[in-house]
Amino acid sequence: PPASPARPIFARQGTPSSESARKKETLDRFIPPRTSFDAEYSNFLVNEEDTKPPNAQTSSTPSSSNHQSNTQTAEDDADDEYNHTLKRTLLQENTKSPGVLPFKSPPRRRAPPSPFGALNSQESSSPIRNTRKIPTAPDRILDIPDIVDDYYLNLLDWSRHNVVAIALSKTLYLWNATTGATTRLFETESQDFITSLRWSQEQRDTLAVGLDSAGVQLWDTARQTKIRDFPGHSSRVSSLSWTGGLLSSGSRDTTIRHHDARAPNEHVATLRSHTQEVCGLQWSPNGLHLASGGNDNMLYIWDARQQEPRLSLHAHKAAVKALAWCPHHPSLLASGGGTADRRICFWNVTTGSLLSDVDTKSQVCALQWSVHDRQLVSSHGFTHNQLILWKHHGGGRVSKVAELTGHTARVLHMAQSPDGTTIVSASGDETLRFWRILGSPNKSPARLKQESSLHGVAAASQIR
Repeated sequence: PPASPARPIFARQGTPSSESARKKETLDRFIPPRTSFDAEYSNFLVNEEDTKPPNAQTSSTPSSSNHQSNTQTAEDDADDEYNHTLKRTLLQENTKSPGVLPFKSPPRRRAPPSPFGALNSQESSSPIRNTRKIPTAPDRILDIPDIVDDYYLNLLDWSRHNVVAIALSKTLYLWNATTGATTRLFETESQDFITSLRWSQEQRDTLAVGLDSAGVQLWDTARQTKIRDFPGHSSRVSSLSWTGGLLSSGSRDTTIRHHDARAPNEHVATLRSHTQEVCGLQWSPNGLHLASGGNDNMLYIWDARQQEPRLSLHAHKAAVKALAWCPHHPSLLASGGGTADRRICFWNVTTGSLLSDVDTKSQVCALQWSVHDRQLVSSHGFTHNQLILWKHHGGGRVSKVAELTGHTARVLHMAQSPDGTTIVSASGDETLRFWRILGSPNKSPARLKQESSLHGVAAASQIR
């Protein structure tokens, strides 16, 4: 008799009357998921036996029977080999599974190893985080009247005890981001004004201040008293940087001086290589290297115990003010150039090689690395006056994540909150803006913004 047609998988059975009676009952049966159900393969397995040819009728003689049996066996073997080859070729992932319905998701394949070398090795093994929503509006805006609009100065810093220091012409103000209290620390005499400032990371409440009159002062902000003066420069001091108890100052007189804040004789060394004003100065987090940028378009890398530069890097075509060491890779340095350059360059200071560069289309004023994620924030002047959040993919390769607008003049200065979640920017438009864009290991920027009344930036409208 002819073979009966294959019954469809999961077909309904029973009479209409029994079906209508069953609908009235409360059913509670397990329905397996169909996301991984392979209908073609299941149908193939069900109909596999039906595809074989029917056995031939046997003869009454033994020789004829043996001959037909051998012929049939050979044909069956050929069919089995054909079916096995068909399975292996077309259904490679399912040939090892004897079941009709594989209720399992296929195993995830690992991504191939990254080809970008040592600077990228940690990122390839780290877990991939979900995409975060980046707020495009500032968390808070404060007025900062009379800030000096000068690209070469450094007038903003945020201490690890959550106090923002901002210089407004001749007066230095402290703003406590936890309480919202504003303190006027001091005002310069005569025609002098503040040109740079930097908090000590080792000594609590200690702030270094550079002046247009070439002086460097050390202040105890808790007692609101000046600790000491560091003489030696012959022109304005436009950049400062700490490593431990050692303070380095860069000046328009083209020199860099090292001051030991703990020793009676504070002068340690003087570095000479720049030919114009030293407007960028940054010690590496491990204290082994000092990066200096100048208006001579040069970037120098200095060893801590040497008075000659270890590397002389001349890729930029404008002043190099923006400098930032990557907290995740001690040998990775980012530098930004002025209006005629507009690039961010990424350097391997171990080899002195330029890993990559990106044209930002605007003057690069400041750079800040995130301490939680492999992200970088840059602030810009002409022509867009914006902040840009970048994602670092390793090997100096970056891609733009978000562009933050709102300032109407050059975003000259940036600093990062002690918890690593917020960037504060100061602009020539006389506003200070707080951007909660970096998130934290456990909380998104949106969640942190909701908690701003309890943790972080307190309510205020003006510093003065």
